[in-house]
Amino acid sequence: MNVKNKTQVTMFEFSGLTDDELVAPFLFMIFLVVYIVTILGNIGMIAMVQISPNLHTPMYYLLSYLSLVDLFYTSVTTPKMLADLLSERKLITFIGCTLQFYFFCALVGTEVFVLSDMAYDRYVAICRPLHYVLVMTKKKCLMILSFSVGFVQSVAQTSSLFSLEFCESNLIEHFYCDIPPLVRLSCSETRTCTIVTLFFVCFCSLGSMTTILVTYILIISSVLRIKSAAGRRKAFSTCSSHLTCATIFYVTVFCTYLHPSSSTLKKQEIVASKDKVASVFYTVVTPMLNPLIYSLRNQEVKKAIIRLLQKSPNKHI
Repeated sequence: MNVKNKTQVTMFEFSGLTDDELVAPFLFMIFLVVYIVTILGNIGMIAMVQISPNLHTPMYYLLSYLSLVDLFYTSVTTPKMLADLLSERKLITFIGCTLQFYFFCALVGTEVFVLSDMAYDRYVAICRPLHYVLVMTKKKCLMILSFSVGFVQSVAQTSSLFSLEFCESNLIEHFYCDIPPLVRLSCSETRTCTIVTLFFVCFCSLGSMTTILVTYILIISSVLRIKSAAGRRKAFSTCSSHLTCATIFYVTVFCTYLHPSSSTLKKQEIVASKDKVASVFYTVVTPMLNPLIYSLRNQEVKKAIIRLLQKSPNKHI
């Protein structure tokens, strides 16, 4: 069925992060700095993995894929959010909204599978070290599968969401096109869309999180059998960065998508405000934190950074 024949709305308007003209420039500067750090941090991580021989292992190749996904999915929403902070009206076309949601949903879906791939990598490295090289040579297949599932599930979610009718207000109580505010905005039956959303959130996020939890239970039980304290610390240190990144990501995603619906207008406004705060974390802040966390908490990455910094002056001498 043609979407255009079902809706009178051809243009949406975002409420944005704030209506305060004094606060908006301040937020613009903060998030501009965050976005620049995100771009530099993720590109730097990808480049470092490629040029540092010591990082040519499956674990760090997976980390470079995570940085690639973070780089793209924050770029789907953040530039528009920055422009809207300085704009009087925060407009986006129906097609633009559809495309923004499709790529955002696809890349977030890919992210959860990359995180579970990284957990599986740590499981094989710690629990099956003798088989690590053989098993993780299939990392390219894992990445192809992660990207494929991410983009295919986004087709289903985008189709169900933008098959809804938007025939009254066109004001989206958010700073980008997302499921909860668009569902609240719709004037048609949203049950099917809600079911599709819950299915894929459970399939992707809960499925991925379950994989991560199971692998870490196996990892912890294996590490506790290591006799030396130094060996246990080393094993746990290789997992701490990934566990930190995954925890931040999943907590903010679940805060946004898995909460009860509100019937009253006041409660809807409160939920919309909370959704914005949670969304800022996983769309803007988390992609910046991932490379920083791996740089600060991972010894191999820190050593690679120091080696690169030491080589740079020597080349000019």
